[in-house]
Amino acid sequence: MPVFLLALAIGAIWFLNIREQHKRIRVLATVLGQFQVEKLMETVADGYLRALGESDAERSSQVWNMLGQAELTLNGQLQAFVQEFDKVDAVSARFSTLPLGLPFALKLFPGYIADLRALLHLHAKGIDALVRNEEGLSQKDKAFTLTAELLLLQHSCQWFCRSKAMASSRMMARHRTPHAQLLASVSAQTRNAYKQLLG
Repeated sequence: MPVFLLALAIGAIWFLNIREQHKRIRVLATVLGQFQVEKLMETVADGYLRALGESDAERSSQVWNMLGQAELTLNGQLQAFVQEFDKVDAVSARFSTLPLGLPFALKLFPGYIADLRALLHLHAKGIDALVRNEEGLSQKDKAFTLTAELLLLQHSCQWFCRSKAMASSRMMARHRTPHAQLLASVSAQTRNAYKQLLG
């Protein structure tokens, strides 16, 4: 009997957690679906790999020039998405900063709450600065740092939808990049603001 009750309790926790996650996924997907952010992120990231792998200098230069426009388009879409997400109410934009997803975590652990709206602004600011290349980075350094910024943004969205642990495991599975390495690879401005916001 105790085993049955334990299994029942675990099942209930799993069900409630999944239900809460689906609510957050719908909130993000409803706004994100209005923009081409994900598609453009993939275009830019793939373009960087192509440019960096091009042995012919002239061809490489052509790819970099083409990527400049893609970066601007992505940046514009991202800024518009962040402004639109600002319209989401505070309750719907909140998520738990605990490593694992737990039902009712926002009520049970009020000291471990973040607002995705603030986090998106942080990412948008860092990406905008890199696209405009405020620090005058080389194309290679800019591509490396901007890729890290985009992946960290992706991690934040997955964290909001699921949990930090799930976001980190997906990042490892898809990009073979630990969360700590991502954080070390973004700009100092983004890294400091991220740590201040999420601890």
